Amino acid sequence: MKLRIDIDISNRVTPENINELKDNEIFCFGANLAGRHGAGAAKLAFDKFGAKWGQGVGLYGKTYAIPTKNKKIETMDLYLIYPYVKEFIEDCKFYSQNHFLVTKVGCGLAGIPLKDMANLFKNAIFVENISLPLEFWFEYGKTK
Repeated sequence: MKLRIDIDISNRVTPENINELKDNEIFCFGANLAGRHGAGAAKLAFDKFGAKWGQGVGLYGKTYAIPTKNKKIETMDLYLIYPYVKEFIEDCKFYSQNHFLVTKVGCGLAGIPLKDMANLFKNAIFVENISLPLEFWFEYGKTK
C-alpha cells in the first residue's frame, strides 16, 4: 500500500538533469565512504559543484554526499545507509535557507532498487526545502 499524503510537490521535484545550481541550491548525491567521486552523480558533484575528494559524507561546497557504498566501493545494506539519510534530513532542517536537490541516490551505480531508496527518504516529504526525484514521489502516491 502506498503512503497517501496531501502535499503540493510542484516545487519539490528534483530536475532530471542538473547542469547548474541557483545560489541557494545544494546538489545531493550518492557517494562512497572513501570519497572517491569518479563516476555518476558523484563525478558531476566533484567536477561541477565543489564536492571534496576524500569526503564521502555531508555538506561541502554546493553538494551533500550521502554514502551508499563503503570504503571498498561495495554497496552498503539499507540499514547502514539509513542513518546517513536521517542525518541528511536533520541537516536540511538546520540549513533551512538552502534548497536541497536529491538525485536518485543509490539507484544508479550502487544498484539499489528505487522503491527501497524512496522508502529511506520518506521523512523528507515533510521538509519543505528538500526536493526529491519524481519517481520517489510516485512511490509516496503523488503525481505532478
